[in-house]
Amino acid sequence: MAEPAIKLPIKTETTSAPQLTKASDWQPFEALRNQVDRLFHDFQTGFLRAPSYRSLLDIEPFWRRDFGLDVTPAIDIVEKDKAFEVTAELPGLDVKNIDLQLSDNVLTIKGEKQEEKEEKAKDRYVSERRYGSFRRSLQVPASVDADRIEASFKSGILTVTLPKSPEAQKKQKTIPVSVK
Repeated sequence: MAEPAIKLPIKTETTSAPQLTKASDWQPFEALRNQVDRLFHDFQTGFLRAPSYRSLLDIEPFWRRDFGLDVTPAIDIVEKDKAFEVTAELPGLDVKNIDLQLSDNVLTIKGEKQEEKEEKAKDRYVSERRYGSFRRSLQVPASVDADRIEASFKSGILTVTLPKSPEAQKKQKTIPVSVK
C-alpha cells in the first residue's frame, strides 16, 4: 500500500541582498566541478591535512564520509518547463527532523539523525548511539516564485518544487535550427 507524501512547512525570510536575474546565473554544474576539483586536491595533498581553507557551506572531503563524521545528502536538481525540482535522499530520517528554509534566495535543507541501538543477551550487553546532522544550501534563481514553493517527504526522499514565475515562463523561446 502506498504511503501518502507528507507536506513540509517552508520558512521564508526576506532581507535586502543582490538577487539573481536569470536562470543561467544558477550554476549547479559549476559547484559540482568545484567539488570534484577539491576531491582530487584532497587526494593529492594527503588525507591527514586539515581543510582549513574551505568555507562552512562546502562539502567535506570524501575520506571523512567513510568515518561518518559529516555526511552531505545526495541532491538532484532538474529544470522543468514550469518549475525547478530539487530531490534529496534522506534515508532513515523522520519528517520532524527536517528543517527547510528560504532566505535571500538561498534554499537551506537541514536535518539531524539520531539512532540508538541496544542489545541485551545472556553474556553481553551492547549499546550504540549515532548522531549526525547536515546542512545543504542552494542558490535559488530570482525567477522562482517563493510564495508557491512546496515540499513533500515520502520514503526517505525529500522533494522541493520551486515554481517559476509566470514572467520567467513567458521568456522562453524556441529557436528554429536550419540545415545548410
